[in-house]
Amino acid sequence: MPSEVVRGKRAALFFAAVAIVLGLPLWWKTTETYRASLPYSQISGLNALQLRLMVPVTVVFARESVPLDDQEKLPFTVVHEREIPLKYKMKIKCRFQKAYRRALDHEEEALSSGSVQEAEAMLDEPQEQAEGSLTVYVISEHSSLLPQDMMSYIGPKRTAVVRGIMHREAFNIIGRRIVQVAQAMSLTEDVLAAALADHLPEDKWSAEKRRPLKSSLGYEITFSLLNPDPKSHDVHWDIEGAVRRYVQPFLNALSAAGNFSVDSQILYYAMLGVNPRFDSASSSYYLDMHNLPHVINPVESRLGSSAASLYPVLNFLLYVPELAHSPLYIQDKDGAPVATNAFHSPRWGGIMVYNVDSKTYNASVLPVRVKVDMVRVMEVFLAQLRLLFGIAQPQVPPKCLLSGPKSEGLMTWELDRLLWARSVENLATATTTLTSLAQLLGKISNIVIKDDVASEVYRAVAAVQKSAEELASGHLASAFVASQEAVTSSERAFFDPSLLHLLYFPDDQKFAIYIPLFLPMAVPILLSLVKIFLETHKSWKKPEKTD
Repeated sequence: MPSEVVRGKRAALFFAAVAIVLGLPLWWKTTETYRASLPYSQISGLNALQLRLMVPVTVVFARESVPLDDQEKLPFTVVHEREIPLKYKMKIKCRFQKAYRRALDHEEEALSSGSVQEAEAMLDEPQEQAEGSLTVYVISEHSSLLPQDMMSYIGPKRTAVVRGIMHREAFNIIGRRIVQVAQAMSLTEDVLAAALADHLPEDKWSAEKRRPLKSSLGYEITFSLLNPDPKSHDVHWDIEGAVRRYVQPFLNALSAAGNFSVDSQILYYAMLGVNPRFDSASSSYYLDMHNLPHVINPVESRLGSSAASLYPVLNFLLYVPELAHSPLYIQDKDGAPVATNAFHSPRWGGIMVYNVDSKTYNASVLPVRVKVDMVRVMEVFLAQLRLLFGIAQPQVPPKCLLSGPKSEGLMTWELDRLLWARSVENLATATTTLTSLAQLLGKISNIVIKDDVASEVYRAVAAVQKSAEELASGHLASAFVASQEAVTSSERAFFDPSLLHLLYFPDDQKFAIYIPLFLPMAVPILLSLVKIFLETHKSWKKPEKTD
């Protein structure tokens, strides 16, 4: 009998030892949440990141543009740096690095031409300038290359012309003019405020800057013809030819900013959601400005283009009003008809009302054939497209002559300015996403962090740092590519489905699962250990018998 008791005690001790030494560590290891290491210190350091946007400017001095004593000092480099005053945690500084040099022989010949357009044609070099760089030519104070009342000229490419001056402070005076021209062609507070509109506080500075589209890898553009009255109007539009002639060259010039896809559709019986107001004096119908936001929602339900799209969708609608509401005009806030008879909505698209000529109804039976003037329509849609991408007219300095855009409808430096803005926006978005992800994972300890999520985070942090370095070096193209990679990797990590597996698995549910599993096994072991302890303690206190 005593041997059986000893055997039972040993068995209880053995089971307890196995449960404690092997069972608990094995259970702890197999049920713990796997969390790969993340660069938390580097992510927190991104909030204090200082962006230095360097714009390389080559300044070429022609003969007699500055005093002879100053010409003998060439070449040399001058740096002009200033901080962009934005209410944002990331400090942004703009740095214009001006490399001064004398004009070469072929440049002297070109700058002595009769017009600035001829000079530009002669100055075209076989190798294009790097993205983000500028070349400013300083001409004689009395040169006929520019009109006498103009002090500077901004061309369609990455070139500009500035008048020189014969003054002892010539370099300082000309340097200020060059900075003004370079800012108009590259970076201003308005451009960066529009890029960071979603990250700036809600105030008057940023509220009106929310019109441009957010940066994306791709965009979808849809042209829609709305014919609410097909019984009266047989509308024909050459949208394929118009896109090929007007839209595609613009998108090709803009291809560095993203990928574009274009489609079109015709919607019949698509009505506006607002009843226009009739004006008996002019026998016309009008849409007031405060009613324009109510026009979009009823029409948008018929478009069906944004539901299955992975990229932002821009909608451009050509609306031919029904016969009962013709002609239809859009009024501005002052009650005057809008010249283009169109309006646009920020980050959505634009709508143009196309009225049918009233003479068409007199000599025809219904439905009348309507051939859309695509030149007039595309002028409006391209202007709206520029605004929706944040390509607005620059704030040129006084007495500055601005060249018209190239045949593509986009000047080269306008594309550079867009890439500057998109790079800063991408860095701000990636930094915000990484910071939010780090805070989320720090607060909720039972979220699984897989190795592929961690690798995306490391890749995003490295891309942010690389883009900032490339911006500081003046390499705009590589900086923009790195900023896109930073946004893509950070959002891929943030929206990874594996982060949600154990997000809604609180501790009380763990107890509800593990107590029925461990309690039936733990109670007998614990009771046996208590019984062994009490018997052992009792035997120690039992007095020895003496004769």
